[in-house]
Amino acid sequence: MGAQLRVYKRRIRSVTATKKITKAMEMIAASRVVKAQRKVAASTPYATELTRAVTAVGTGSNTKHPLTTQAETVVRSAVLLLTSDRGLAGAFNSNAIKAAEQLTARLEAEGRQVDTYIVGRRGVAHYNFRERTIAESWTGFTDEPSYADAKKVAAPLIEAIEKDTADGGVDEIHIVFTEFVSMMTQTALGDRLLPLSLDEVAKEAKPAGEILPLFDFEPSAEDVLDALLPRYVESRVYNALLQSAASKHAATRRAMKSATDNAGELIESLSRLANAARQAEITQEISEIVGGASALADATAGSDR
Repeated sequence: MGAQLRVYKRRIRSVTATKKITKAMEMIAASRVVKAQRKVAASTPYATELTRAVTAVGTGSNTKHPLTTQAETVVRSAVLLLTSDRGLAGAFNSNAIKAAEQLTARLEAEGRQVDTYIVGRRGVAHYNFRERTIAESWTGFTDEPSYADAKKVAAPLIEAIEKDTADGGVDEIHIVFTEFVSMMTQTALGDRLLPLSLDEVAKEAKPAGEILPLFDFEPSAEDVLDALLPRYVESRVYNALLQSAASKHAATRRAMKSATDNAGELIESLSRLANAARQAEITQEISEIVGGASALADATAGSDR
């Protein structure tokens, strides 16, 4: 019985140590998600005004630009998948990967070739394990992405859409990321990044009822698009990276809180089992003492006769 009690005590110490670790990780994730939320909020005004400028150029001219004109026949598509470098975030990565696989399956069903670009070690590991082709990947910055990281990711995508499909280019770019809705809700979604749907972008870029101003473009609308649209792609990728980072930290916080609560419940259960084992051990010792005393009394009484 003493050996069983030692086992319970050893497990209680182990689970207590794990609980301290998960609690610390929960607190770290809580502080990081606040910083990530602030970055998302700070990036919104720039993205909004840039979207307004792009919309003004696109709707205010008849220029056919490869970044705003839908190809008559889409042959090749690019899918950018945003995951994290680390796990311990519940279903965060699996939901994003599932959304990307569903999007890829839909595009392939429409007869398109798909080039996959991945951010984050979890996504890269998933595709490498299944021996799937990755056009390009980036790792090491998913927890705290910077605008320089977004430019690094956006550069090959812009280069690909500016090329002809015969030379390895793509006709459109999709992005799959996890949108931060609230601390309790994060949604994996896919969105077409390029070519732009100017009607939809115009609705997002201006309040209801507001008329976009007319502009004269110098030296030409096409040159302005050449300058603005790469910045637009970078800002969209940057915002998606920030959204994914905030979502990941929120998911980690929730997962670690659940792990901490489960550890506490397990400690209580093990403590009850340890108390029961200790009580059984004490009861057995008392029974042995009483039995021994009774046997000694009987032996003494027999010798007296």
